[in-house]
Amino acid sequence: MRILVAEDESVSRMLLDHTLKRLGHEVAEAADGAQAWDLFQKEYFPLVITDWLMPALDGPGFVRRIREGLYDRYTYVMMLTVLGGKESFLGAMEAGADDFITKPFDLDLLAARLRVADRILGLQAQVRTLAGLFPICCYCKKIRNDENFWEQVEDYISHQTGAVFSHGICPECYEKNARGSWKSAGI
Repeated sequence: MRILVAEDESVSRMLLDHTLKRLGHEVAEAADGAQAWDLFQKEYFPLVITDWLMPALDGPGFVRRIREGLYDRYTYVMMLTVLGGKESFLGAMEAGADDFITKPFDLDLLAARLRVADRILGLQAQVRTLAGLFPICCYCKKIRNDENFWEQVEDYISHQTGAVFSHGICPECYEKNARGSWKSAGI
């Protein structure tokens, strides 16, 4: 899995990088939250491991930026910090972290949490795929909605997204339908 690591302390960053690579992951490193945010905006990372205390942009601030964005795919975020206790844990969760790990991290616990993250990301991908499936009539092209009623595609999409439709005639349908109707009417 591709993992973005945001850690300002170089020895901790190298240790985490080495550990993650030994576990079979591909790692991109950032020396602070601002650099991590720049990398995150340029490419998709399924998993982010971020330190809490960093210059320029701290871990909670970085996580909030991730959660405020509208992305097609979910990013699982682990907060890794020397800060312990209930208050820090709740602060990380409030910022949008999915997991909280205290330093120094235990290799076996980190590996187990990475497996959990992978399972959750897999489930998220399945949900996204299932949400993209529409029960549609092969004859009239109506869609069955959540209340099990059949409705026009335009109505269904409007209810789900708020989209507004305008109608026109594509060149192929114009030739097949409109122009043919006019010819038979003598127009």
